[in-house]
Amino acid sequence: MSFDFRTILQKAEGYKPQISKFLRDMIAIPSESCNEEKVIRRIKEEMEAVGFDRVDIDPMGNVLGYIGNGSRLVAMDAHIDTVGVGNPDNWNYDPYKGFEDDEIIIGRGATDQEGGMASMVYAGKIIKDLNLQNDTTLLVTGTVQEEDCDGLCWQYIIEESGIKPEFVVSTEPTSCRIHRGQRGRMEIRVDVQGISCHGSAPERGENAIFKMAPILLELQELHKNLITDDFLGKGSLTVSEIFYTSPSRCAVADGCSISIDRRLTQGESWEYALDQIRDLPSVKQFKGAVSMYDYDRPSYTDLVYPTQAYFPAWVLEEAHPACQTLVECYRGLFNEEPVVDKWTFSTNGVSIMGRYGIPCIGFGPGHEDQAHAPNEKTWKSELVKAAALYAAIPSMYLKQG
Repeated sequence: MSFDFRTILQKAEGYKPQISKFLRDMIAIPSESCNEEKVIRRIKEEMEAVGFDRVDIDPMGNVLGYIGNGSRLVAMDAHIDTVGVGNPDNWNYDPYKGFEDDEIIIGRGATDQEGGMASMVYAGKIIKDLNLQNDTTLLVTGTVQEEDCDGLCWQYIIEESGIKPEFVVSTEPTSCRIHRGQRGRMEIRVDVQGISCHGSAPERGENAIFKMAPILLELQELHKNLITDDFLGKGSLTVSEIFYTSPSRCAVADGCSISIDRRLTQGESWEYALDQIRDLPSVKQFKGAVSMYDYDRPSYTDLVYPTQAYFPAWVLEEAHPACQTLVECYRGLFNEEPVVDKWTFSTNGVSIMGRYGIPCIGFGPGHEDQAHAPNEKTWKSELVKAAALYAAIPSMYLKQG
């Protein structure tokens, strides 16, 4: 190989102040889903400043930065949208001004998922500094709308831009472990209908809320009996929302609907999950309509790219060259064995590998338990560690064959 691991680590450590500043700059820009334009512009500015060979913003609003001009396309991804701040009283610091000391950075997006972006951009600089491109082209993506609709950005990148890397590194938080899979998920709706009447004589109507009650109990039991995968674990479901329609508070409800957050383990398809609910006795009895939600919210560029709210599970075999590339980089850089595991939550891998079969592997700074939490924080040591590993990946992948 044309580099040594010690030099890469030294470079990454030397860029710690710049990585930290860039992350703080991103945190300071509110960037909830569909409102990411300002942070995308800031990322483009940083990519150009550190010497990326080309930086584009696509029609959806994703930023795509390229390093090198080799024949082997490798990609790394960070979604750069965030959730909201929730109750500001739960924060000890302003979510956007944040906080920084020698060890940590606090602010919305610190872990989920702008820390990964900061590390990737400076990995790109290390690659340029040390001329590590070889026969690779590295694509670094800052993607939008993931918190709203995970994987939609990569549906667009693959289908509309025709970009299909040999593999993709997701920089979602992993506590600097290697993650090679995740459960999938679906957003499901169940509707039942009733007949309204005056509330003083409910026997004249059919109360849709009462019809939903046994369905809720059967869903609770269904959750307990969902199948389990040895690696990804058990499928799950929870009722996340309930709605009703009624002429007034003095009337019998004529409609009731629920939303279900369904997590899919390996071997569970969207048809299978919908049929499980359709087959529940109370759903049949009350002629419940079971459907999947659609997503059609415009991006910040006003582009609408509709999709169904289905996000498949995926697993990359541990022996796959993409996984082994990260394992070998980790061993070489840190002189220890990595932990190879999985995510609990969902990532853009649902499209990259779940829909399209492009190998996906994960390594990111920050911890899952910080995602969406008040006082969200990340660790500077992990930002440096991630930058070093990302910089080593392209050349190590070529060595893997």
